Amino acid sequence: MGVVSKHSSMIFYSDGNDHYCQRVRLVLAEKGVAVEIIDVDQANLPEDLASLNPYNSLPTLVDRDLVLYESRVIMEYLDERFPHPPLLPVYPVTRAQSRLFIYRIQRDWCGYVDTILAGRSKESVIDKARKELRESLIAIAPIFSETPFFMNEEFTLVDCCVGPILWRLPELGIELPPKHGKPILDYMDNLFNRESFQSSLSEVELDMRD
Repeated sequence: MGVVSKHSSMIFYSDGNDHYCQRVRLVLAEKGVAVEIIDVDQANLPEDLASLNPYNSLPTLVDRDLVLYESRVIMEYLDERFPHPPLLPVYPVTRAQSRLFIYRIQRDWCGYVDTILAGRSKESVIDKARKELRESLIAIAPIFSETPFFMNEEFTLVDCCVGPILWRLPELGIELPPKHGKPILDYMDNLFNRESFQSSLSEVELDMRD
């Protein structure tokens, strides 16, 4: 995914291999935001990133004089800055529930994903993370059959967090059983065929599923 607009005032520093960066790219694509996306290698970060972001981390969004980092902060900012289509529910209770789902995804799944993909832990630790993540997904599978999107009739920021993880299941070495995993597999087909999801994929991510 390259430069969307030569006249864009917004710049997004992104790693095409990172699920946290894809979250944000998915929001940008869903909103149709004009943005210059700079593909960055985590092992060779550009010098200007350190001057923008005190943690020298990805993803990082620059919108004129504003610099944001941490994917959840960036996603919520984009949803407020570009209100159509809204990606969080209007009502405070359901909005809080969506934020809680995102928090739980972060606590319950992202740690496993990061452990597996980093590949720096002992093999036994990685295998345990893979097993725990697979079992967690299968356990929650029935929820995916209740609504078209994650616990919602509409596409939300929660889907922006779930989608990049599910897209990486082959990379994570996880295969869901056709019977018990069917609700998730159906959800994945629906989500992955979404125009914004396809637009959010980097070249590296496209190669994750042939």
